[in-house]
Amino acid sequence: MFERVLEPMERISEVLFGIIIVLTFTCALRFTRMDSGSVHTMLWGAISCSVVWGLIDAVFYILGCLSERGHNIKLMRQVRATQDPQEAKEVIAGALPPLLAAHLSDEQYERFHRKLQEMPEPPYRPPILKHDLQGAVGVFILAFGSILPVIIPFTFMTNPRWALHVSNGIAIILLFAAGYALGRYAAPHPWRVGVGMVLLGVAMVGLAIALGG
Repeated sequence: MFERVLEPMERISEVLFGIIIVLTFTCALRFTRMDSGSVHTMLWGAISCSVVWGLIDAVFYILGCLSERGHNIKLMRQVRATQDPQEAKEVIAGALPPLLAAHLSDEQYERFHRKLQEMPEPPYRPPILKHDLQGAVGVFILAFGSILPVIIPFTFMTNPRWALHVSNGIAIILLFAAGYALGRYAAPHPWRVGVGMVLLGVAMVGLAIALGG
């Protein structure tokens, strides 16, 4: 379901954000006594932060959907209201991907204009659709679910240091996998993007810890 609702970049971004968030907690554990109390505090901190982040991101996902839909309604009203073909062309071209807009003829823009004028009047306010709610749930699950593999070692390994090593190894694998997926989507050499994502993730975690995050 979520694969159909969320775009590839949205799915990858949510996984990366979740991993980086939990890494700031697990790596900060190195500076504690690493006893059962500090591990318990770290786990609850990572889980609660990820839940809150997932909820906030889900709400902003819905707001983003409404904003984009409202913008499209505004553009549609603007196109339907104008009788100037050039103005209509500029509005339509601005709403299309640049590569596509550059290859459309004036006649095709005019057909677009006529089709939009023949369509029913758009709603006054953008509605919240089932698709939006599914996407918000998907955002939350990805944001929260991405932390689980990283914190699982702390739940069954009795030695916190070994658990930290295993957790960091899992996080590195996940960062590489997310970067590789991003590379397959947008780059000619996915493995390079995977390695770069690992380095970027480690740098961001180090920065967050250094700043007290």
